[in-house]
Amino acid sequence: MKSVGMSTLVAALVVTLPVYTSVPRVVAGRRMPADTIPVVLENDNRVPAGTLRDGELNIDLVVQMARWFPEAADGPSIVVPVVAEEGGPPRVPAPLIRVPEGTIIVATIRNALPDSGVTVHGMQQHPARADGGVAIAPGETRTVRFNAGSAGTYLYRMRPGQYSDMFEHEQLAGAFVVDPTGATADDRVLVINIWGQPMDSSQEYRNTLTINGRAWPHTERLTTTVGSPERWRFINASNRAHPMHLHGFFFNVHAKGDGLADTAYAEAEKRLVVTENLLPFQTMAMTWTPEREGNWLLHCHLGFHVLPEAARLDPPEHHEMLSGDVGEHMAGLVMGIQVRPPPGWVEPPRPSPRKLRLFVQEGHRRGRAERAMSYVLQRDDTPPAPDSVEIPGSPLILTRDEPTDIVVVNRLPEATGVHWHGLELESYSDGVVGWSGVGARIAPPIAPADSFTARLTLRRAGTFIYHTHLNDLEQLTAGLYGPIVVLEPGERFDLSRDHVFVLG
Repeated sequence: MKSVGMSTLVAALVVTLPVYTSVPRVVAGRRMPADTIPVVLENDNRVPAGTLRDGELNIDLVVQMARWFPEAADGPSIVVPVVAEEGGPPRVPAPLIRVPEGTIIVATIRNALPDSGVTVHGMQQHPARADGGVAIAPGETRTVRFNAGSAGTYLYRMRPGQYSDMFEHEQLAGAFVVDPTGATADDRVLVINIWGQPMDSSQEYRNTLTINGRAWPHTERLTTTVGSPERWRFINASNRAHPMHLHGFFFNVHAKGDGLADTAYAEAEKRLVVTENLLPFQTMAMTWTPEREGNWLLHCHLGFHVLPEAARLDPPEHHEMLSGDVGEHMAGLVMGIQVRPPPGWVEPPRPSPRKLRLFVQEGHRRGRAERAMSYVLQRDDTPPAPDSVEIPGSPLILTRDEPTDIVVVNRLPEATGVHWHGLELESYSDGVVGWSGVGARIAPPIAPADSFTARLTLRRAGTFIYHTHLNDLEQLTAGLYGPIVVLEPGERFDLSRDHVFVLG
């Protein structure tokens, strides 16, 4: 991010483009007492599979059908091919392969699918330039032996023969981690898996998007402490891109890979970001240190990967997405992070803030839009007209190290919430209705004719965005997003040279 200066061009981006042209309609199966198909267990990637002895890992895997409940244990389910260790429960993600560099791996893979061949990818020495795969016919068992190779974050996956461009069977994929010799595995491994396919002859699409085998709000709650360094490995085992966004904090990207090879960045090349795009089958090693207590989120910033209408097997009714329950208005690729204060920790004092008033309102529709909503900043002593709209929302021009309170006044006929994307701030003000906050003090929906005061901490100069974080499909596409420019102290925003472009 760059601060605004002479002849600087500033750009802000809101990523909300739909992946599909229609919202999935789902009629999902439920768990039945007489169901004899084995049930998938989510894999938190804490325990490596196989037996490691004298520098050799022996692992026996089987591809089989199983019933997967990616949401609640008694929620909607699908019967899909998955991977298990022989004699063990089927897993999503596939069992974790994690060994020291140079380990010899002996992997025996049995295809228990009665009517489909399977091609195994990623079972080879790393790094690699290409992967032709190992084909296994129905009922066949094959064994591969290879050196794990160099340290890095990789993946392996099974591709069923009935796979087509219209199907996504990435629940058959898992992490393949090679550690440096003598290293301690003190990180977390997070794998994105997706299953999806069209519904009968219609254009509607049924899918589920998960992190370590579960979809929000049933994903694991990650817990940590203020000041405790966090090390994560992310593996995108799907054929979609995912810009992964961390609320409230910046993180360092140490390495990226394509599943076959891994590139560790030199110190000068490491990026400090709040959002990092993971391309299909790409991996990432990252670190971050929480500086403030509270509830935070990590999620994909493509709207249709976190919207209940598109990321659940059984989409909710519209009214549920306007509730204060974060389990109702978000879904899919989302993980909750709870940061505890250390003993004796005290929130540092906050100087007197600058105060702004920002109105959320609806005006006349524009073009093909069904509704037109926007954020309008009060620029003088008179509030803006109730039906005025500015799409994108009013630019917020702020200054680094200047605490700012923004009173958000809701003039909509429905509840809303505002997230200040990329800003380091207190959890309660982060803007995720029903989640942001500490203990029992949780951010509520901003009800019609009500207001909410967001306390912003401006630690960095640069270009950021703000946008609704409630009922995204309706409110975000209607215009509830806008740019934030944080200047260095002493700088001024000059419309003759500083230009803000917002893609929404």
